[in-house]
Amino acid sequence: MYAEERHQAIARRVATEGRLSVAQIAEQFAITTETARRDLTALEALGLVRRVHGGAVPGAALTTLELALSERDSANIEAKTAIARAAAAQLPPEGASVLLDAGSTTARLADALPSHLRLVVYTHAVSIAARLAANPAVELHLLPGRVRPETQAAVGAATVAAVGALRVDVAYVGANGISPRHGLSTPDSEEAATKRAFVGAAERVVALVDSSKLGVEATVRFAELSEVTTVVTDAGIGADARRELEGAGVEVVVA
Repeated sequence: MYAEERHQAIARRVATEGRLSVAQIAEQFAITTETARRDLTALEALGLVRRVHGGAVPGAALTTLELALSERDSANIEAKTAIARAAAAQLPPEGASVLLDAGSTTARLADALPSHLRLVVYTHAVSIAARLAANPAVELHLLPGRVRPETQAAVGAATVAAVGALRVDVAYVGANGISPRHGLSTPDSEEAATKRAFVGAAERVVALVDSSKLGVEATVRFAELSEVTTVVTDAGIGADARRELEGAGVEVVVA
């Protein structure tokens, strides 16, 4: 494996797992710990990771790294499942309308929707629509647009226009990063435009983000913290991160 290929693989592992030690890198890639440290130094210079004692966490600098849905779905599974269950407890009452964003955590929320609570659900995610199609309580609407292979979700002008015609009770959105300075963000501009439309169409906005996304700033902001009603995250959230979110007026629910 060339150094560039190894660097990309390390950056992806750090992004998916939230933290990676020097020893883990050395073992997986059959390199010395000294080489692993040099690799992390190079990745930190690019803003893709941030060095911490004994390893690295995702970089707080702006990053354009985007993982495919299959890769994201296999990361932080327990945390995402817990977040989905906690978000299900936040569902609106019978007959309400919901926008459900694409993503590995929102997909788990789709699985957690009860079969006795009648809801009108709009989504642009093909995989989420497939999960909801068999739920007898859901009146399902699949939004139009070009489907991105990375997320299996529709994006583009048709998607944004369709969302812009809606007014729903709550939007459940995912994000690649969330920070007080940069708000909620994602690497792709078309994804960001769709998410921005979701935020603008909803009375309440609930963000589902595992703790590895806290403090991360992806390239394109789609919402300020002031536009978010609630953040549902896992027990890995630090005290400082929670204070920053609550200081911005965001309700924080820890799964």
